[in-house]
Amino acid sequence: MKLHPIELSSEKKAQCIANGPKIAFLVTIALVLLTLIPLYYPLPSYASFPWSSSSSQKLSSATHSSSGDGGSKVVTSGRDCDIFTGEWVPNHKAPYYTNSTCWAIHDHQNCMKYGRPDLGFMKWRWKPEACELPIFNPFQFLGIVRGKSMAFVGDSIARNQMQSLICLLSRVMYPVDVSYTKDEYFKRWHYPTYNFTLATFWTPYLVKTKEADPNGPTKTGLFNVYLDEYNEEWTTKIEQFDYVIISAGIWFYRPMMFYEKSQLKGCHYCLKENVTDLTMFYGYRKAFRTAFKAINSLPNYKGLTFLRTFSPSHFENGLWNQGGNCLRTKPFMSNETQLGGRDLELYMIQMEEFSIAKREGRKRGLQYRLLHTTQASLLRPDGHPSSYGHWPNENVTLYNDCVHWCLPGPIDTWNDFLLEMLKGEGRKSFGWRLHTSNSRS
Repeated sequence: MKLHPIELSSEKKAQCIANGPKIAFLVTIALVLLTLIPLYYPLPSYASFPWSSSSSQKLSSATHSSSGDGGSKVVTSGRDCDIFTGEWVPNHKAPYYTNSTCWAIHDHQNCMKYGRPDLGFMKWRWKPEACELPIFNPFQFLGIVRGKSMAFVGDSIARNQMQSLICLLSRVMYPVDVSYTKDEYFKRWHYPTYNFTLATFWTPYLVKTKEADPNGPTKTGLFNVYLDEYNEEWTTKIEQFDYVIISAGIWFYRPMMFYEKSQLKGCHYCLKENVTDLTMFYGYRKAFRTAFKAINSLPNYKGLTFLRTFSPSHFENGLWNQGGNCLRTKPFMSNETQLGGRDLELYMIQMEEFSIAKREGRKRGLQYRLLHTTQASLLRPDGHPSSYGHWPNENVTLYNDCVHWCLPGPIDTWNDFLLEMLKGEGRKSFGWRLHTSNSRS
């Protein structure tokens, strides 16, 4: 039937009235998207800074999903991409900061200052097999963590990553020291413009410890490690944090005395008569189990917990105290080496205890994620300070350092991983809110 003009006008009006709530909903979604886009893509002002030429890699339009082990995957063109599996490829745009632009680099990581002759170790980036891992964007990071707090819990390698993060963020701004103590092992920094707090808690064994002998069998100290007791220097402090990144590793190679229920249970390489050597693996498992138990038992903790996986050392031609060194000048390819021996055992223990903790944490609504840095780090024997953590003529007794990482250096990629995972959390959160809104409409 042919409609007269006045009838057509009335019908349109009725349709507009009926579609009003839908239009309002679509407008709301559009506004939310316009608000979120600056968090996930470089701000226009980013190109105006001097370092923009070295940070101009376009971000992928990928979305994220969570893998079964709590890791991060990128979904590109309909397929999953494990960002932790890949190769190191040349990156001539790096580094993105130097020892002259960042004051957070400690001397023993300051390879540029102490004359390392080959600087090619800074000229690599991590390339996942099936996608791109964006180079760290400090504006994105600070936008995502605005109003939040992050704690690194672990040893000096955990602090090494935090210092890398400060240096990467220094391209935007430096933090203010708001530490409660002068102890360098417990630092707290604040970014006032973003109301973001960053902290580090020194706990190389994760649990309560006490030095029993400053020398010990290997001249590196002998430690009493109380495997079933919380280290309250960090367990009583992290409830206020939104993100907690926990790690431990290299200290478990040292001689230890293991205590449980206040009784000596055994040891690792203590060389004492009538004390059973239970190996480092026994202590490592128990320490992680207790640390995760502490996190899961905190009544007010609502944060997201990351396990940063084991960081391998790269001593060659001798042990650390027998002339071992790390003199390679380029990364391994993935088919040139593999994790093995004690390092592999420690890594597997982490995976097993992480799975248990994640399952237990889920019962009270806590979330765990796996920051899988092991494979990428394994392929970088060239990234350690070696002897370039002090001047050659200094009157000091130091071994070659094939444990910590030069800054700038490969450890910066750990924060590339971290940012990509945080972006994934944001996308999942937004997707959930969008799904909820659609359901209600």
